[in-house]
Amino acid sequence: MKIAQDPTPFHHDHALLDFPRVVADLGYEHIQLTPHVDLVPFFRHPKADDALVRSLKRACDGAGVGIASLLPVQRWSSPDEWAREAAVRNWQRIIQIAVDLDVRVIGTEFSGRPERAEESEAAFHRSMEELLPIIEREGIDVLIDPHPDDFVEDGLEAVRMIRGLNSPNVGMVYVACHTFHMGHPMREIMRAAGDLIRLVHVADTMDHHRSHGLRYISNPPGNTARVHQHLRIGAGDLDWDDFFGGLAEIGFYDRPGTVMCNSVFAEDENADEMARYQLRTMTEQVARFSSTS
Repeated sequence: MKIAQDPTPFHHDHALLDFPRVVADLGYEHIQLTPHVDLVPFFRHPKADDALVRSLKRACDGAGVGIASLLPVQRWSSPDEWAREAAVRNWQRIIQIAVDLDVRVIGTEFSGRPERAEESEAAFHRSMEELLPIIEREGIDVLIDPHPDDFVEDGLEAVRMIRGLNSPNVGMVYVACHTFHMGHPMREIMRAAGDLIRLVHVADTMDHHRSHGLRYISNPPGNTARVHQHLRIGAGDLDWDDFFGGLAEIGFYDRPGTVMCNSVFAEDENADEMARYQLRTMTEQVARFSSTS
């Protein structure tokens, strides 16, 4: 298993090619490359040419940092056909960038629209008909998160969707701070997914269901906004013994190629301290539960 840092908290203060050095200085040996305006922006075509991709690879090699995973977010499940077609074109370039960076893990989201779930599911399968042959040919794992406000938000339904693709190259991202949107106990989802879970994002969140649904109040009443946070471990309501113990139960720590990524976005003002705290805590928890599994 690799432990990686998501450099999103450092996007405002550092250039893309600085990220490997920043991550190395924080004590991490791996980085997860998430949407960035100079590499793969949200929803748009990648902005990196081959020269920039080579420069990024050299920067990682020079800092002694491996690229554990690439995380694009594209509208590949959009029920609007123009957006879906654009996303497929974007994905083809994303896959080529991953290959050129020697990255074998791509994390992403289901996307689509929950109020148009049936149309979004059909669009998702149309996109996968085009992309799966390329993904399998290149030997890349594409791992999908049922993100709040996607057409699939439920954790068990995400397992069913992924299983239905019938491809060894497609698996699941378990994002800890999305737990309270996934509709089932954490351990139940992990057990159902098993080795489909190959990438986890580690951040805490508050349980928006508490206080009879009145912990967070947004207006107008009854709107469909989704609320969650990306907090440091221990700052929210997640049961971290359940999280780290559940991963041990499904053998996550012992499988080659799995990735655990620090995914805290709520403390940019002290991002260095936060990242070191997360690395220390994740390492301690993994060691604790690996010894008892």
